[in-house]
Amino acid sequence: MLKLQFHGAAREVTGSCHLLHADGIPVMLDCGLFQGRRAEALEKSRRFPIDPARLKAVVLSHAHIDHCGRLPLLVKQGFTGPIYATPATRDLCAIMLADAAHIQEEDARFINRKRAKAGEPPVDPLYTNDDAQAAIRLFRSVGNRNPFFVTRRLKVTYHEAGHMLGSAQVALEYSPPAGGAPVRLTFTGDLGRFGVPILRDPAPTPPCDYLIVESTYGGRRHPPAADLPDELAEAVNDTVQRGGKIIIPAFSVGRTQVIVYTLHKLQSEGRIPAIPIYVDSPLSVDATEVFRLHSELFDKEARAFQATNGDILGCRSCNYIRETEESIQLNKRRRPCVIISASGMCETGRIVHHLRNNIQSPRNTVLIVGFQAAHTLGRRIVEREPHVSIFGQKLKLRARVVVLNGFSSHADRDELRRLTRPLAKECRRAFLVHGEPDQMEAMRDTMRGDGFPAVEMPGQGAAFDLA
Repeated sequence: MLKLQFHGAAREVTGSCHLLHADGIPVMLDCGLFQGRRAEALEKSRRFPIDPARLKAVVLSHAHIDHCGRLPLLVKQGFTGPIYATPATRDLCAIMLADAAHIQEEDARFINRKRAKAGEPPVDPLYTNDDAQAAIRLFRSVGNRNPFFVTRRLKVTYHEAGHMLGSAQVALEYSPPAGGAPVRLTFTGDLGRFGVPILRDPAPTPPCDYLIVESTYGGRRHPPAADLPDELAEAVNDTVQRGGKIIIPAFSVGRTQVIVYTLHKLQSEGRIPAIPIYVDSPLSVDATEVFRLHSELFDKEARAFQATNGDILGCRSCNYIRETEESIQLNKRRRPCVIISASGMCETGRIVHHLRNNIQSPRNTVLIVGFQAAHTLGRRIVEREPHVSIFGQKLKLRARVVVLNGFSSHADRDELRRLTRPLAKECRRAFLVHGEPDQMEAMRDTMRGDGFPAVEMPGQGAAFDLA
């Protein structure tokens, strides 16, 4: 009567997609884009485990592309049901899916120019802006702690996840047709940290019989969140003394806003010089406006700073850039500055151009503030490979590389344990997702030690009967 299948983020960190069958009615939890090796990721993203026209609904945890990025393709292939999300997630998806569609269309145009020269037939983009807009029209906004029914017997309630603006843990409750106790399933989505800037802390993970939990940092500890301003100030001041630029690859939604806010505070306190800060990403500009629309989701500290200093996401030194020409002009700048640009894993977008123009100078710093998946340019920079390939050009990595894992929006080992350990006595089985195998294995061992009777690491396509 209740069956769970895993079709993404299964022993990997992208493509979040889980399929729940309640009385034979299919409901999808997340619908994320796969990332990594381009051809392989594209092929995996094109396939769905079920005919989209058969799906009853999609329940979305949050707006990161590896959790929502295939929704336009789902609609393109026939899905017409509701897409449930929190209000902020819906607003962020409206801009992020349009941006993703633009990237898909641009990639297809680039590939087709090459194919035309080779006399090969053109390829279609994964989806278009029309598909993205069609997906947005299917969204239904539901706030935290407001239960709603996806099917007659399947109730859903959102709870704060603390990972990004609007992110939620998904508590599902299935009522068996023969009566008896309901079956409770909690899907954490991505869990955030405690005490990080702007966002509220994660709510306690809802008690459950079955748990789907992320494991991105299941075996690692982050530096204390309280140390982040000091570490950022040190990196900025050191680079300014060398006369260089600080290049920060950051996801347009969430990480960028946290960094801008932290830099704003450091400048207001006189702890770093008032050098220019450039947020070079049209998507980041739009996302910042969504943050401003949902200031009710800010934590107490951010609200207090806003009351005293005005807009937490803008200061005299901060410049938001939309136009390509303005972005190109940054390459000519020789004085110290901070450039924050997307994408966060350095795979696409304007950050790739900034890296190409700056990584060969030892005066500059590449500041990594988020998880870098395997096979990405960001991972190769973190591993400090002596040479990296950008746009087919082999470049020497001479810039200083600083990794500040404390800025991660993912809970670390101790924070994951803090959220999951209270569930051990009641939870019959836990499923680890959204993690590389070594992190999953470490978290599995921790959870077993905490008393969970069964902890699974499901592979792609694995299925389990829950009731």
